[in-house]
Amino acid sequence: MKKYPNIGKAYHELGTAVHDAGPLDEKTRALIKVAISGGAMLEGAFHSHIRKAIKAGASREEIQHVALLALPTIGFPSMMALMSWIEDIYEPKT
Repeated sequence: MKKYPNIGKAYHELGTAVHDAGPLDEKTRALIKVAISGGAMLEGAFHSHIRKAIKAGASREEIQHVALLALPTIGFPSMMALMSWIEDIYEPKT
């Protein structure tokens, strides 16, 4: 973002535009982003979207439900990875 501020600004504006384009509330949008990043197995993005979902009012149980819903689509090992990534946020390793 520092090296390419115009691209960073455009990226931010695109994100704002897609969030404002529909009727979903902030928490629902945040949980969907958790699901998308989890389904793609993007650990860093998943962690980031968990934090954003928490800020939007999502509970630990709601976020865990997102991971459970992934089971029939991406399989047991991937779902278990998502569950462990959730624990990374709630119970960081010391």
